[in-house]
Amino acid sequence: MRLPVQRAIQVCPVEVAVSVLGGAWKLTVVKHLLGGTRRFGELQRLVPLANTKTLTRQLRELEEDGIVRRVVYPEVPPKVEYSLTSLGASLEPIVASMDVWGAQFSAQLPAEQPA
Repeated sequence: MRLPVQRAIQVCPVEVAVSVLGGAWKLTVVKHLLGGTRRFGELQRLVPLANTKTLTRQLRELEEDGIVRRVVYPEVPPKVEYSLTSLGASLEPIVASMDVWGAQFSAQLPAEQPA
């Protein structure tokens, strides 16, 4: 278990959730994996603002925390697939609620005026 998660356990369950899911792009990755298994290149295309280093780090943390499963196939070129574990799949209602809330919040923002 990662040290930030161990520390969060001593504080509050909300802090545990934030520690596991609070990294850059983590919830977006989980949202895309709810649709099924994806390869790294697919995830890069689905999250284009995430650079390769950040996306790799977030996937590794999600794997270490038991949210994502990483399968490496012994072939050339290497084939790596990512999917959600049962624990990761249990996030579906939370991610769906956050998606709805985010869309509603965005809709309330005033439209930007052209410069």
